[in-house]
Amino acid sequence: MEQEKRRPWRRWVVLALLIVGFYLGELFVPVQPEITVAPEKLIEEPIFENFLGFAGPLYLVNTMPTLILTVILIVLFAYAVNRSLKKSAQTDFVPRGIGNVTETILEVIYNMTEGAAGKWVKTIFPWFATIMIYVLFANLMKLIPGFESIGVLHHAQGEGHARELLVGNWYLFTAEKGEYILAPFFRGISVDLNFTFTLALIAVIGIQVVGFRAQGMGYLTKFLNFGGVFKKPVFGVIDMFMGILELISEFAKILSFAFRLFGNMFAGMVLISVFGALLGKISIVPAGIYLFELFIGIIQAFVFGILTMVFMVMATQGHGEEHAKH
Repeated sequence: MEQEKRRPWRRWVVLALLIVGFYLGELFVPVQPEITVAPEKLIEEPIFENFLGFAGPLYLVNTMPTLILTVILIVLFAYAVNRSLKKSAQTDFVPRGIGNVTETILEVIYNMTEGAAGKWVKTIFPWFATIMIYVLFANLMKLIPGFESIGVLHHAQGEGHARELLVGNWYLFTAEKGEYILAPFFRGISVDLNFTFTLALIAVIGIQVVGFRAQGMGYLTKFLNFGGVFKKPVFGVIDMFMGILELISEFAKILSFAFRLFGNMFAGMVLISVFGALLGKISIVPAGIYLFELFIGIIQAFVFGILTMVFMVMATQGHGEEHAKH
């Protein structure tokens, strides 16, 4: 049987891209952007002078357009999946394309949740799947070319960059020092602490909702366990303090969720910015960092979702069930 001759054309494509990247790095010198923790303002004037009557001025920051774009992309993604599954249902009931991939991923998530949650799988699975998919979109959005590199120029308060006219009203930064800084049109929402904190708050509230749904008002005894203080003076006091520690740990989950996601994704943004500016001509190194950041974005979405699922499973179990298992 004659073997098919291998044509390693992909290697030539990679080599061609490396050469093009080296040439573009010579033509357009990469400049390290200003790295800030807070999202940048796109316009200096606030949208609302006193938002909600008590929150103070609300500015248009560059994570707001990203948030809207993320929601639009998720809706389009859901529409494409629904259309693919309907099309397969009208033919041979065999899902193909994006419908097949999505169904496979959701089936894996469902089986994972069922193995841990048991009868509460239908309650916990929507939380797990929704949070993981949304965080995945949020993490991967900032890897799209143009994110955090195209925006509006502002006068720098301190050290900035010089600019040169490209065409029309479009400018390029140069390596020389100047008076301008860039506020990108789009910034990844997972590197905005407001977003990660809000998502963490939603996840922790969801954990409490599942706990009350599973145990009713008895769920409060997990935190306010004063019933055994007089019956068992020593162990009752221990149980009381354990309940207080459980209550503190619930609030600590908000900080843990928020700063874990924010810290990992912000570190990736800094890494890409620094390597892109220092090694712009050697494009293989920034490309490797992008691949690494892609891997980290997927892992962090899974970790956020799986921790939410695990804490929800723990919330469905009362102290009696735990002692019985032991």
